[in-house]
Amino acid sequence: MKLAASCLQHTSHFCQSNCRWRRIPARGACQLHNATASLGQSFRSHAKNEGPAFAICNTSSRHLHPMSVSTGSQRQDLRAFASSSHPHSAGEGTQVHSLLQSFIGEVLAKYWDRTPTAVTIMGLMQSLLGGSLPIYFDHLAFRTFAVPSLGIDSIGSMFTDFGYTKMDMLSFPGKKLTAYWYAPPKDQEHLPRVFISELRVRELSPEAQKVIHSYTDSQPGQVGKHASLCAASGILPWRPPTAQDHDTLLKESEYAAWTLVNGYNLNHGAVSVHRLQGLTNGIEGLNDELLSRGFAMSEAGGILKVSPDVGLVQSSTVADQIPFKFDKGGEGMVAGSYLEFAQRAVLPQYKHLQEHEIREHHRRDGFEVGNADKIFESTAAVRSKPSAQPMAGYGKDLQMNDESGQFESAKA
Repeated sequence: MKLAASCLQHTSHFCQSNCRWRRIPARGACQLHNATASLGQSFRSHAKNEGPAFAICNTSSRHLHPMSVSTGSQRQDLRAFASSSHPHSAGEGTQVHSLLQSFIGEVLAKYWDRTPTAVTIMGLMQSLLGGSLPIYFDHLAFRTFAVPSLGIDSIGSMFTDFGYTKMDMLSFPGKKLTAYWYAPPKDQEHLPRVFISELRVRELSPEAQKVIHSYTDSQPGQVGKHASLCAASGILPWRPPTAQDHDTLLKESEYAAWTLVNGYNLNHGAVSVHRLQGLTNGIEGLNDELLSRGFAMSEAGGILKVSPDVGLVQSSTVADQIPFKFDKGGEGMVAGSYLEFAQRAVLPQYKHLQEHEIREHHRRDGFEVGNADKIFESTAAVRSKPSAQPMAGYGKDLQMNDESGQFESAKA
């Protein structure tokens, strides 16, 4: 389906499909529908999942579309359109609650803005895979402090309210961290897992504890209530920290310093490598490709992090640096977010299945302490610029399905 550039008046249109985009506010400069079809025809094809009906972008800094991304002078559109089924979904046709869709979409919109390397790599993968195959998220990860009113449940409750199940606990004594992962509803396994960790603040030095509590205790009982709002808006749940407080934490816990300046912003998204149709040589081949193109990969524990059962293999980029305006004047660069890659092997009892029969629940699930311990260090070594410059066209035709967490090309 060919997209044409057009300009819409301040108006609203309605999708004929029963999906998130039933009512579409359209303002400003937009890329609109099928170049040869009327608005109604485009929406009908959208309803039949024949292709994206529309994509709203905005050349100003205000993003009218949750998947609209601006990186440098180029606008990269990760367009969203609603679709509830795909070959690897166990619950085809199952509707995901619109609030959960909106929440994930807004969280990712902030992530794209803060992580230009992730946008570039998503566009690169789209190009390498031919521009028409979907890209899925394996999981989304958040960080927080284990203090009253905050902690894992402050953000985890958003997901359990919509059918996610709180699963295994993982402990990281050396980093003073605890984590839980959350599984999506069984009939919606196309949604990403969620990994939430917290810093055991009481185990830090008195000086570090004092710094953290000076921010988290500023509004007792209130901060944690709005964790999901902070994650979706990108706003810190406490006042902006001073550079001195940030540096004090950085000397003792990189995790603490990162959380103080990033709050509930998405720490990373993880691409589901085993779902990349057409990819040869798996995660090792993908890593080699990225390294050959100049992307900086985290080398903590080796580029490949492999679980003891060899069922879970992970790697990640090094976090981008982002500008931050500290309290009491002064600006500086701090560690931002990064992109991870996860490959899950088919469980032994399902080895007899044909490739087209394999679903996500047939693969190794959960997380591994040894792997995750090193993945945490992706924000310890940061870079000041994206490790490879975007190439012409990368990312422009990439669109994300809010409902499934998958990415697809607008070229259909």
